Amino acid sequence: MTRGFITNNQIEAARVAINRHLKRNGKVWIRLFPYKPVTKKPLEVRMGKGKGNVEGWVAPVKPGRVLFEVSGCSETVAREAMARAANKLAVSCKFLMR
Repeated sequence: MTRGFITNNQIEAARVAINRHLKRNGKVWIRLFPYKPVTKKPLEVRMGKGKGNVEGWVAPVKPGRVLFEVSGCSETVAREAMARAANKLAVSCKFLMR
């Protein structure tokens, strides 16, 4: 529902939360990939001297983007699993059903 960046650690934490709640009964698809590098200069370094080293990877997210898909379980189980995954992410999410 909001725009922002989701790091690779947040994606992995959400995936683990979904799989633990589903108890490996359903199938999970991750529909985003962290392809954008984020750089950072070391602490106590003066300005200039080029760009910093790659610190991590993020996936930019815009409103309306599908982040995760789940199949093979009931709607109530999927809704609770997605709610637990949404708590791990830095953007606000809502549950959609086809």
